[in-house]
Amino acid sequence: MIKIAVIGVNHIGGIHCRTYRQHPDTELAAVCDLMPERAQKAGLEYGVPAYTDMAEMLAKEPIDVVIVATSGVEKGSHHYAPVMAAIEAGKDVLVEKPISNRIDEARRMVAFARERGVRFACNLNHRFTPAAFRAKELVTEGKLGSSLLFLNMRLTIQNPQEDTEWLHMRALHPHSIDVMRYFGGDVARVQSFMTKAPGRQSWSTVSVNMQFASGAVGHLTGSYDMSMRHPIEYCEVAGNEGRIVIDNVYESMTYYPHHSGDLTVFRNPIFNGMTGFNDTFRIRINRFVEQIKAGVAPGDIDASGADALAAQEIIEAAIRSHELGGQPVDVPKPEAST
Repeated sequence: MIKIAVIGVNHIGGIHCRTYRQHPDTELAAVCDLMPERAQKAGLEYGVPAYTDMAEMLAKEPIDVVIVATSGVEKGSHHYAPVMAAIEAGKDVLVEKPISNRIDEARRMVAFARERGVRFACNLNHRFTPAAFRAKELVTEGKLGSSLLFLNMRLTIQNPQEDTEWLHMRALHPHSIDVMRYFGGDVARVQSFMTKAPGRQSWSTVSVNMQFASGAVGHLTGSYDMSMRHPIEYCEVAGNEGRIVIDNVYESMTYYPHHSGDLTVFRNPIFNGMTGFNDTFRIRINRFVEQIKAGVAPGDIDASGADALAAQEIIEAAIRSHELGGQPVDVPKPEAST
């Protein structure tokens, strides 16, 4: 049985707590939060010891894996300290996205996990859907051909927050960029343009051009200004022999071969399929637990800290491009980031 501790037990932390309690291979062993009332409430709700001091918790409780579900500025500024403490203690770690809102901290976390030989993963849950898995299989099988040509991604939700001018890029687009990297590999350079909806102080809608290391080209459209009543996500991947379209994260995947009118369509089943977006947490967590149970090497973890860092490098390059008036900016190679 894998013993789990959750750090940060607000809304997202609660999803983690419930998921690990229900998983047959994990035991929720402890919770920790800097706010005493929140920690105590979670401890009572889940019937586990509650702490406000992470060091004390690690000293007293037999923990195998630490989940960092804290938030902070741009949803990531409170990740660094607990992640580094968990790695220092030799624990495997799953951190919420973004890995950090500061690229220097993200680089240090990934480097430290590699140095200590612990598994370090990130909750990049948008790639963990049946539709995305099926699309990845088709890409791996060569159904799109010998060369990818372009990738188009759209991720739009409604979020009125105005924490910082870069909140939208740093908090939301680790998801969209990770999905693009999942299918297209590393990104070599970017060019971005951003705008503000009426009344906004932050750059709430963005357009990012990408050139992949493979030579493929791509585009991301993102916005915090759209209605949640409409599909939030669309991904299109095209090669020299075919094209794949994933609609609304998990609802369906369609494969369009270039030389045939026969389409392959995968739809999320009504029974035994996903019932809502929150199921992406369950599927992602199940995969993380499965890999820990199987003893997967730290470098082979799906949606790893290194993947999260690579996405964050692209985000920082896009921000820099916008600051430079839309000039193309090179993205550091993943091996150069650590």
